[in-house]
Amino acid sequence: MMAGSVALIIFAGTLYLVFSEKLNRTIVSTAGAVSMVAAGLILGFYSEEQAVGSVDVETLGLLLGMMILVALLEPTGFFQYLAVQAARFSKGRPIRLLVLLGTVTTILSMFLDNVTTVVLIAPVTILISEILGINPSPFLISEALLSNTGGIATLVGDPPNVLIASASGLVFIDFLTHSLPIMLVAWFAALFTLRTLFRRELAEAPANAEAIQSLDPAAALDDWKTARKVLIVLGFAILFLFLEKFLHVSPAFIALCAATAALVWVRPDIRKTLERVEWSVLVFFTALFVLVGGLGSAGVLHVVTNLILHLRDANPMALGVGLLWLVAALSAVVDNVPITIAFIPVILELGTNGMNIAPLWWALAFGAGLGGNGTIIGSTANVVVASLSERTRTPITSALWNKRGLPVMLVTLVVTSILYLIAYPYYAR
Repeated sequence: MMAGSVALIIFAGTLYLVFSEKLNRTIVSTAGAVSMVAAGLILGFYSEEQAVGSVDVETLGLLLGMMILVALLEPTGFFQYLAVQAARFSKGRPIRLLVLLGTVTTILSMFLDNVTTVVLIAPVTILISEILGINPSPFLISEALLSNTGGIATLVGDPPNVLIASASGLVFIDFLTHSLPIMLVAWFAALFTLRTLFRRELAEAPANAEAIQSLDPAAALDDWKTARKVLIVLGFAILFLFLEKFLHVSPAFIALCAATAALVWVRPDIRKTLERVEWSVLVFFTALFVLVGGLGSAGVLHVVTNLILHLRDANPMALGVGLLWLVAALSAVVDNVPITIAFIPVILELGTNGMNIAPLWWALAFGAGLGGNGTIIGSTANVVVASLSERTRTPITSALWNKRGLPVMLVTLVVTSILYLIAYPYYAR
């Protein structure tokens, strides 16, 4: 009893500090992990060996490999090139610009880290908005929300998907057949909602629509030779991810092989490349694994599992939808990564108790991904976009995000819940 209470206090305290943003989340999570191990050693419920064993190396390997590829592609100007091309195709029309920039950001976020994508696309969006003399907020918010939604469609598009795939054994093709169709509908629902919510801002006629045609996409592409090499390697990586079930290799191995091949082919300044890798994110994930491992060893997750098992006689579809909405609500106020890591061992234990957990993995993925749209702190991409907007005359506030992001979250959750219920027999196979 004492062990469980202490472990729960450490975990809850860590999440509170992460949520409050009083300290950097990587520092907080690391301190929490150390505290969990120390408490485990003192009270006898968690050892150093157990802490090391709780770390999911597969997830970290996949993230590291993809981060290295992004780090090689980032300085080439490829992302900015796509954004400028989208702006030219829009011909300065705000609605068309929103759709094109949102689509570019979404497609990139399906295969690359969405945080990196918005970091690179958002500044170009601000520049384009300044040229046109229009408010950039609708475009920035839409890019974040649509990238969060689209990222759920693939295994590598969203960190929670990477975690879920590693724990459940789901492969790249599973996400394309089970998640992509539903997220495609949800994405269009999100886009329609955004267009409705921002109808007043998008109705404003740009003061300088002709100037957008003077932008030169080629000028944004600083190193086409390197970009071409990395894109070829990335293409092969995606191909092998399609074939991972037949090749009997893990996504982490494929990503690390691709990163290695790109490094050998490009031969960059390795120090500069490694500086662009989000090491703080990898440390954050590692610390969370250790924290959740402590919860499991202290018996806290077993208690949660038993509570859910009491509902096993209830309608399984209702249980799946309930999990989807619960995870979404939690992900709106706390980063969806710790929420996902906390629920994974619970679902696994439900499986050992005879419950069909296949549909629950998809409920977890959908809830974690869509819930992050609800608030300005719901996902890292939201925070990044809001921070970048502070450079403009119309910074994005929490109140504005709640008025736009929360309706999008609710609409997409309703749409996804309906489609989840319709497809439940397929998910339950």
